[in-house]
Amino acid sequence: MNYPASDLLNRLPKQFFNNLVKTIHHYQQEGFDVINLGQGNPDLPTPHHIVAALKDAATKPRHHQYSPFQGYQELKQAVSDYYLREYNVTIDPDTEVAILPGTKTGLVELSQCLLNPGDTVLVPDPGYPDYISGVRMAEANMIPMPLVEANNFLPDYQALPKDAHAAKLMFLNYPNNPTGAKATPRFFDETVQFAKQHNIAVCHDFAYHTIQFDGEKAPSFLQTPGAKEVGIEMFTLSKAYNMAGWRVGFAVGNKDIIEKLELIQDHLYVSIFGAVQMAAKAALAGDQSTTKALTATYEKRRNVLMDALSDIGWNVTKPSGTFFCWLKVPEGYTSESFSRYLLDTAKVMVAPGNGFGDYGEGYVRVALLDSDTRLIEAAKRIEATKIFNTTTATVNA
Repeated sequence: MNYPASDLLNRLPKQFFNNLVKTIHHYQQEGFDVINLGQGNPDLPTPHHIVAALKDAATKPRHHQYSPFQGYQELKQAVSDYYLREYNVTIDPDTEVAILPGTKTGLVELSQCLLNPGDTVLVPDPGYPDYISGVRMAEANMIPMPLVEANNFLPDYQALPKDAHAAKLMFLNYPNNPTGAKATPRFFDETVQFAKQHNIAVCHDFAYHTIQFDGEKAPSFLQTPGAKEVGIEMFTLSKAYNMAGWRVGFAVGNKDIIEKLELIQDHLYVSIFGAVQMAAKAALAGDQSTTKALTATYEKRRNVLMDALSDIGWNVTKPSGTFFCWLKVPEGYTSESFSRYLLDTAKVMVAPGNGFGDYGEGYVRVALLDSDTRLIEAAKRIEATKIFNTTTATVNA
């Protein structure tokens, strides 16, 4: 028998990344060697000391029982210690930390915590698609904040429509997925002032916190004076520590928002497996050399790929951070038609930019999540299509 879906399910957007996975699997089942640069799934293993911490904790009987619904206090303390050490930001582990089963979950939950039907939320465009999922579930209205090259892929608050001032929530994400752009302390200061002026809660998605290139360190939103008065930062261990499959992260900042996140999670989850929490503690409190080495690996891959694309006639500018490159498509193509062309002719998968929002049209997102050899091979396959023999494209990131 078939049963009609609820209105809530019908409001949800199509799962963009799920469709990419299905497309890749189809080609692989046909026997093609597809170079998958379309997804954001880290390709390297979790550092050994983190795995060892999981193994050790898994033998402890206390982790065979339910862990505290709001997470172990020792992990919250490790979060607090990390922020003080890395950003000189003081975090109260008792009231300003919420442990999350992955920040994707937290980003969707946040809209349920703060928005009612008909409320307004500001979302970056292009931006991470799952911001939209939570907004749709809350039956709220979205106003896009265009991220364009002319403004270094930062929102221009002065250019937003007047009804944006009535927003209750704003999502930001720097270093930015998909553009690879960076934020500045001045921009975060403008954000705090805008949020205070219009009573808007800010959620800064800090997923790529350690992946900033060229000797720079990405600033935390919470380093900005007044930031904790208006918002939170969501921090995942997926990227910095190659723990994508472990599903653990946290939110820090404004204690009122943190309290609401913990309340909704009390109703939805029975916390996270304690051994995973102890592994997360080991990641935050332990030697950070593996994280620095990982960032160096992505920077080397960035340079390899950008140089290779430049050599085949694609004018490129290197991204400032993340493990993504944001590439303009050649003239005469849309994001989807060019992505399909590369898959059909070169067996190289990239993500069409319009999957990240209307302002993503005209771009594709390319991930640095394969070896140097495969990245060079991808460039050679694209060169073999001869698409750049007669067309000049520009990459901006």
